[in-house]
Amino acid sequence: MKEKTIRINEIFYSIQGEGIQIGIPTVFIRTQGCLFSCSWCDTVYARDFEKGKDMKVSEIIKKVKKYPAKYVCVTGGEPLLQKNVKFLISRLLKRGYNVNLETNGSVSLNGLPKSKNFLISMDVKCPSSKMEKRVDFRNIKLLKKTDQLKFVLKDKKDYDYAKNIIKKYKPGCNIVFMPVGGTNAKKFAENVLKNGLNVRVLIQLHKVIWGDKRGK
Repeated sequence: MKEKTIRINEIFYSIQGEGIQIGIPTVFIRTQGCLFSCSWCDTVYARDFEKGKDMKVSEIIKKVKKYPAKYVCVTGGEPLLQKNVKFLISRLLKRGYNVNLETNGSVSLNGLPKSKNFLISMDVKCPSSKMEKRVDFRNIKLLKKTDQLKFVLKDKKDYDYAKNIIKKYKPGCNIVFMPVGGTNAKKFAENVLKNGLNVRVLIQLHKVIWGDKRGK
């Protein structure tokens, strides 16, 4: 039987710079290919489906095992466009890893593991991304209490949009407001306090430490 493969852009070891696992040493598996073209995208190099390389799932896990981390983040691109990514996630969980899947919310979350060691980090694209109409909001109801819904914010219009999405869909998971890299987080933090929102305001920690250095 032919071994399952996944189109990979890069695999690297760093700290988690975003969301509720911020600061934790993590191995990142970046898949290749995305149907979105967000205006502020910081991983444009992972967008083209023709780039990257096909790797066997066993090869990916072998490389992950080289690093002294028990946390793995499967990111992209958009990982759920890879037909074998669920297989990879299941294999990582069976080997005792805590797995974080980062997704743009355009692909159904049905069929993903329910493990306590599996975290779904779903983005809701706001107007500044120019991709907000491509999010499948039905996915919000599929998020566990321990998952996270992340809004990347650039301006007040994005903030108001995020606030309205929360009011409309009433997510039962963790909610993160994350300013676009280089955007002052102060104004968003002040508005969250003013409006009494039950959300986390978090910056991209890896960019504070290493800037825009690839592989960090």
